[in-house]
Amino acid sequence: MNVMTPVGVANGFSPKLSPKMKPSENSPAPQHIKTKSLPPEITGKLMRFATYASVFVASTLVIIKFGAWLFSDSVAVLSSLIDSALDVVASLVTLFAVHHALAPADREHRFGHGKAESIAALGQAAFITGSAIFLLFESGNRLIRPQPVDYGDLAITVMAISVVLTFALVRLQLYVVHRTGSLAIGADSIHYKADLLVNAGIIASLVLSTRFGIPVADPLIAVAVAGYILYSAWHIGREALDSLMDHELSEQDRNRIGAIVAAHSAVKGLHDLRTRMAGTKPFIQLHLELPGDMTLHDAHIISDQVEADLLTEFPDAEVIIHQDPEGINEKIDIFED
Repeated sequence: MNVMTPVGVANGFSPKLSPKMKPSENSPAPQHIKTKSLPPEITGKLMRFATYASVFVASTLVIIKFGAWLFSDSVAVLSSLIDSALDVVASLVTLFAVHHALAPADREHRFGHGKAESIAALGQAAFITGSAIFLLFESGNRLIRPQPVDYGDLAITVMAISVVLTFALVRLQLYVVHRTGSLAIGADSIHYKADLLVNAGIIASLVLSTRFGIPVADPLIAVAVAGYILYSAWHIGREALDSLMDHELSEQDRNRIGAIVAAHSAVKGLHDLRTRMAGTKPFIQLHLELPGDMTLHDAHIISDQVEADLLTEFPDAEVIIHQDPEGINEKIDIFED
């Protein structure tokens, strides 16, 4: 975990990390908080609406794709049907996870339930990986024994409807992720964005198979789709693990925290900054360096002011501040790459 180094007087305060403490280029991308996020109650409503919409769209797509596959016997349509069926499961998992994550802290979970989102995202990665592996086997079999596609026009129409519905859902999810920073809905949006490419590729394969007599296009495009699905699963799983392992917030967010603290003239320094995310909730811990002759009462007031300013920038954050006398010889956590 990277932390802020001690700094000097307020006028010379620099919130930037030292070169040794900056994240490695090969390290996982840190989590980032959207500026001026919404109040928790609005965030919850948006997240719930997005999960309901996801389940509805995925269920609708399963029904119409199942009919198209029965008539066409297209392995590409089958691949899309399997993907949509798993989308229903993944979206249901997301729905329950978001509902649980938004529940307030209780006696046994005093830090809240935000990690439920990360667990759901990890489960989605597993579902998506399984669908991709099945699709690879099915496509390989169809490459060895190519079969013509029947009722191509019907299948193309169904896939076009799928593109429209999926595009509308992705736009909604991207809006919600932008406003809330939800990891679970972000994971949901990643594989629905992949579905857009999947459905477009399947339309191309159906056109090539039915209009130009190239049956091998059907399984070849299905193989490409499977590869993209595997990549999406890796991306989702990596973000979920970062959250579960309490990965630090981005350098940009940590520097914003440092700048907020530096704005207080009574603050002489900052060290041991520790941050993490649990779902959409950021956790911020830091040590303030204050004048040694300051009374405990005044130190408490300054800390409350710093906390209030941090909560203005990060409304749903959990902030813990420890006060230290300036110049105290305290062991400071410094982690190098």
